Amino acid sequence: MNELSDEQQRDFEAAAFRRLVEHLRERNDVQNIDLMNLAGFCRNCLSNWYREAANAEGVELSKDQSREIVYGMPYGEWQALNQTEASDAKKAEFEARRPHDH
Repeated sequence: MNELSDEQQRDFEAAAFRRLVEHLRERNDVQNIDLMNLAGFCRNCLSNWYREAANAEGVELSKDQSREIVYGMPYGEWQALNQTEASDAKKAEFEARRPHDH
């Protein structure tokens, strides 16, 4: 593999992040609980990681601001348009998989 410069690595990581966010916006049929149960992260996790990275660099972002970056709209609007009630089975799976320290 070719050696990447720090700038190339950052640029490629940023491009992959933008592609992931675009994909998640297009797949609004996939619920966050489904992502959590299958992959261990969801859109909210991604927005939290974004906010934590910004805050670590001295840029204050609120939870609502970082969620809007990931969702492409205010979170409440996304919920109203796309979120469905999770089945009892999905909720139980989520609870079983959730780390006990949260």
